[in-house]
Amino acid sequence: MSEEMEKNLEQDALSSAETVSDEVLSDAENLGTDAGAGAATENENAHWYVVHTYSGYENKVKANLEKTIENRHLQDKILEVRVPLQDVVEVKNGARKNVQRKMFPGYVLVNMDMNDETWYVVRNTRGVTGFVGPGSKPVPLTDAEIKPLGIKTDTVSVNFGVGDEIAVIAGVWKDTAGVVQRMDFGKQTATINVDLFGRETPVEISFAEVRKIDS
Repeated sequence: MSEEMEKNLEQDALSSAETVSDEVLSDAENLGTDAGAGAATENENAHWYVVHTYSGYENKVKANLEKTIENRHLQDKILEVRVPLQDVVEVKNGARKNVQRKMFPGYVLVNMDMNDETWYVVRNTRGVTGFVGPGSKPVPLTDAEIKPLGIKTDTVSVNFGVGDEIAVIAGVWKDTAGVVQRMDFGKQTATINVDLFGRETPVEISFAEVRKIDS
């Protein structure tokens, strides 16, 4: 791994850690409401791995890693990062209150295609102490282990990619067309630029609402 890559990774992590707070992320991490709750991947080599973090750093690790993924354009290799939550009933001063707590404090789940680069990116994210596995060797979760977490493992297949022109056939941006700028297989969305008030503005469109324009 080059010295320049190491510096870039460290800069990515530092930048995201300073700008994203736990409170901003907490709602998005709810497995029941997260846009990625039904996430699937087109990368058949991707599996879910468990990453160990410093106590209380789960949300920061998620933010840091997602920022690095975006900056280094690794969305097709590191597909999703999760901090699973669960609903619990808390009794305080005789009053019952439904609250959400982390299912696995000190751990983050990452859906990724494991190779030297992706391993390095995750392992060197600020707050990460290592992968879970014998001798810290990453071991993917089995389907039986994934099922209780509410994670779907269905495969989504699309016939377009970055650089292809697609037409929007449903939703708010129906009858709009554009070139795919990025793909998010976790959210199952494609980003295209649309003309909004005379400016090119990137918007995310669901895979289900677009089709490839044949050249």
